[in-house]
Amino acid sequence: MFGVCCMAKLLVREPFLKSNLGHRLFAKHYFRPQKSVMAITLLYLIVGFMLFEFILTKTLGVLNHLSWNKPIPPDAEGLYDAAKYEEAKKYASLNFKFGLVSSTLSLLISLSFLLLGGFAYVDGIATGYSEHVVLQALVFFGLLALGSFLINLPMDLYHTFVVEERFGFNKTSLSTFIGDKLKTVLLTVILGGGILALLTWLYQVLGPYFWIAGWLLVGSVSIFMAMFYTNLLLPVFNKLTPLEPGALRQSIENYASTVQFPLTNIMVMDGSKRSSKANAFFSGIGSRKNIVLFDNLIKDLSTEEITAVLAHEVGHYKKKHVLQGMAIGILQMGVMFFLFGWLASNPVMAEVLGAEKNSFHLSLIVFSILYSPINLITSLLSHLLSRKNEYEADNYAKATYGAEPLIRSLKKLTVNHLSNVQPHPAYVFFNYSHPTLLQRMRNLRS
Repeated sequence: MFGVCCMAKLLVREPFLKSNLGHRLFAKHYFRPQKSVMAITLLYLIVGFMLFEFILTKTLGVLNHLSWNKPIPPDAEGLYDAAKYEEAKKYASLNFKFGLVSSTLSLLISLSFLLLGGFAYVDGIATGYSEHVVLQALVFFGLLALGSFLINLPMDLYHTFVVEERFGFNKTSLSTFIGDKLKTVLLTVILGGGILALLTWLYQVLGPYFWIAGWLLVGSVSIFMAMFYTNLLLPVFNKLTPLEPGALRQSIENYASTVQFPLTNIMVMDGSKRSSKANAFFSGIGSRKNIVLFDNLIKDLSTEEITAVLAHEVGHYKKKHVLQGMAIGILQMGVMFFLFGWLASNPVMAEVLGAEKNSFHLSLIVFSILYSPINLITSLLSHLLSRKNEYEADNYAKATYGAEPLIRSLKKLTVNHLSNVQPHPAYVFFNYSHPTLLQRMRNLRS
C-alpha cells in the first residue's frame, strides 16, 4: 500500500544511508531536538507496521510456495497430468520470485522516501506551486502518483510480457497495454482527482464535521459505481456485446426464469484480448442485473458448466451477499472517516513526515499507514465472511441446478489458470476470499 506513495528519484540505497550526507539528512528530519516524542513514536510505529506486514506476507508466501511439494491428495488425483502439474509449479515459482523482488524493492523505496523526508519535499513543491489548499492536495498526490506509475511500469511490463507470456496467458498487445495505462491515468485524474478535490474542500469548510460529509460522498460514489460499473466503466476497457441467441442463452434464461432471477442483460466481454484466463461475474443492484461472461469462458466450458457457474452467482444475489458486502463496506468506510476526522487536525501528523505545517494531504498519508493494522484485521474478517458466502452460493447452485456441473467447471478453471490445488492453510486464512478447490468439492459432494 505504501509503495503507491513513492517517487523514483528518491530511491536511496544502503550505502547512501551509511554516508555522512545520508546521516545528516536522516538526523535533520527525525532526530532534531524540536521533534516531539509523539512524532518519533508514531514514526517508529509506522516503520514497525511496514516491516511487520512485509515479514508476515513473505512468510506466508514461502509457506504457500513450499506447499507445491506436497503429494496431490486423493480428491485431486487426475486433475493435473504430470506435465501440466510441473508447468503449474514453474508458473507458481516464477510468480513467487517476481513478487519477492518487486515487494522488497517497494519496501526499500517506501522506507527511504519516509525516513529521508520525501513527503515533506513533495509537500514543499505543492505548497510552493499554489496557496490554494485544494490545488496543493492535487499537486501533492499527482506527483506521488506519477512517481508510483514510473516505478511500477517496468514491473508491470515484465509480469505481463515475460511471466504471463512464458506460460501462454498473455494475449495483450503492446498497443493495448499502453492504451490501458493511458485510460487508467485519465480515469484516475478525472474520478480520483475530482473526489480528492471535493474531500479537501469539505475538510476546509466543515472542520470537525468533515467525516460525515466525506463518508456520504464516498459512500454515494461506491453505490453509484456498483449500479453502473458494467454500463459506464467496463466499456472504457473492454467491448461488451449481447450473448447471441442459442443453446447457452436459452439455458441461462431458462434457469433464471426457474429461480425468479430478474435478469436484465447477458453480455459477452472480450477478455481474450488480454489474457487466456477465463471468468464470469454478476453486477448491478436494485433493478439492474447484468451477467458478464468472458468470451474465453464460453470457449473453455460447456453450456451446462457455464449455467452452473451462473447459478452460483445467482446464489449470491438470492442470499443478499451483494447488499451485505456493500453495507459492511460502507460501515467500515464510516469508521475510517470518523477516525481520520478525529486525527487529521493534529500537528503531529505533519511532524511524522518531516513537514513543518500540517495539511489535509499529509494527514491522509499518515492515517493510511496507521490504519493498516486495523485494515489487516478487517480483511481477515472479510475473508472469513466471504468464504462462508461462497459455500452458501455453492449450496444454492447445487440445490437449484446441480453439484457435478459446478465441480467440473471449477476443475477446468483451476487447471487452465495453473492454480495451486492445496495452498497452505495459513496462506488461505490470510489471503483467500474463496474456499480452496478441494474444500468446495467436498462441500458440494457432502
